[in-house]
Amino acid sequence: GPRMWRIAREHDLYTVGDWLEHRYGRSVRLTIVILLWLGTLAILAGQLIAVAWVLDAVAGVPKVVGCLIGGLVMTAYFAAGGLLTSAWVNLVQLVVLLAGFTVAVPLVLSGAGGWNAVRAAAPTADYFGFWGGDGAGWAYVALLVPAFIVSPGLIQKVYGARDERTVRLGVGLSAAALALFAFVPPVLGMMARVYAPTLPNAELALPTVLTVALPPALGALGLAAVFSAEISSADAILFMLSTSLSEDLYRRFLRPDADDRAVLSVARVSAVAGGTLGVLLAILLPSVIGSLSIFYSLLGVSLLVPVVAGLHVRRAGVTEALAAIVAGVVLALALRLTGVSTTGAANAYMWGLVGSAVVFTIVLLLRKR
Repeated sequence: GPRMWRIAREHDLYTVGDWLEHRYGRSVRLTIVILLWLGTLAILAGQLIAVAWVLDAVAGVPKVVGCLIGGLVMTAYFAAGGLLTSAWVNLVQLVVLLAGFTVAVPLVLSGAGGWNAVRAAAPTADYFGFWGGDGAGWAYVALLVPAFIVSPGLIQKVYGARDERTVRLGVGLSAAALALFAFVPPVLGMMARVYAPTLPNAELALPTVLTVALPPALGALGLAAVFSAEISSADAILFMLSTSLSEDLYRRFLRPDADDRAVLSVARVSAVAGGTLGVLLAILLPSVIGSLSIFYSLLGVSLLVPVVAGLHVRRAGVTEALAAIVAGVVLALALRLTGVSTTGAANAYMWGLVGSAVVFTIVLLLRKR
């Protein structure tokens, strides 16, 4: 974080695309921008689907209407205020999130009959094992950890920090909040097996347990926490999309002499257009997990190696970066098409990351000769 912030300040960078061009060149920037455009709308749709499930659990709102409501809320406050509004809203959402889950977890667990009752409701004997089969979640380590490390939506918020101390504090607190949120909702989802063992849609587990297992006021607080978290994530994705279109495409390739006011206008129009397309895609895609997997797999296998190596390997150049991007994306896609699992430790995403790093290293060594 601090290193990226220093480079951005020294060279007047606004996006991860700016940094990629500064470090490698226009070809790497354009390649990543195209890949991210393909994936960004998918993850935006996934967040809106999650919002729709919350509204479904609360008021029986149909998925289409829920996606429209989530899209309107997200697009309106982001397009009206931009980065500063986004940052303040994220802070409020975090407070609501932590308060809601702090209250919800002990009450839901008590109502379920304790942890032994939750374990008894598990579908298989090894469900709670650390290495327990496909449900252990190791695939999501390969899918999510690299993507969050190099997420343009998060890095570009680092660019807006006042100083390095703010960067370190903000990144550290954000990591702590993400760790908590990565743990608590899945635990509540596990408890849903006690309250609704025949639930037809697994993605309704969290909103369902908050609705049926808590008093109305507390359930509303918990659902507000989930709703706020989804809107926060969707907002970060919309920020990434709008800045990429306004800076990486408009100012860099279409109108290099554009002033900040013109770029801001394009960013806001891009936010509205991106929000609209995200809603349409959310209506069409069937599930949250499927939508998120499209984006996070593209982000991790294409961007992790070029960004990390660009910061720490001085000799790395455009050839190594492009080779790593192509190798990671092609290998992960080929493995998925041939039926390699996306779950378990040795999954398509993990092999894509390994392939990207190996090809980067080979090309680097060959060019040293």
